[in-house]
Amino acid sequence: MFPTLIFLHSIFRWLVLFGLVNAVFVAFRGFSKNLNFSKKSDLIRHWTATIAHIQLMIGFTLYTQSPLVKYYFTNPKTFDLSEISFFSIIHGSLMLVAIIIITIGSALAKRKVADRDKFKTMAIYYSIALLIIFVAIPWPFSPLSQRPFIRLF
Repeated sequence: MFPTLIFLHSIFRWLVLFGLVNAVFVAFRGFSKNLNFSKKSDLIRHWTATIAHIQLMIGFTLYTQSPLVKYYFTNPKTFDLSEISFFSIIHGSLMLVAIIIITIGSALAKRKVADRDKFKTMAIYYSIALLIIFVAIPWPFSPLSQRPFIRLF
């Protein structure tokens, strides 16, 4: 397929996860301690959304070229709770929804006036997105699809 994109996907999926965890931590900390929404907080908000958007583009490109997805859509009657339907429908849909939520949360937080409201908005939207991403990850222990945490090519 595209070895460079697969490699970038492997890196960016972890960047998205760590970025979101960090952003949620910063948001809850800022909200609970009534901190100022500093330039650093704004950069965390912005770069978390930006990294998620880059991952979306990489993931969408890989999705359209995936043999599993192509097989599923050429044989649509094969829907069941298998790895093929997980990657063809569930994973992509949930990740898209999570990135939409990140985008909305980032845009709303940016437009808030009060610092506490910025942190609150960021905490709510980014936490929801993180929860959705955790559900959509093909964990090694998942009954729907198992993938290793780190692939060695």
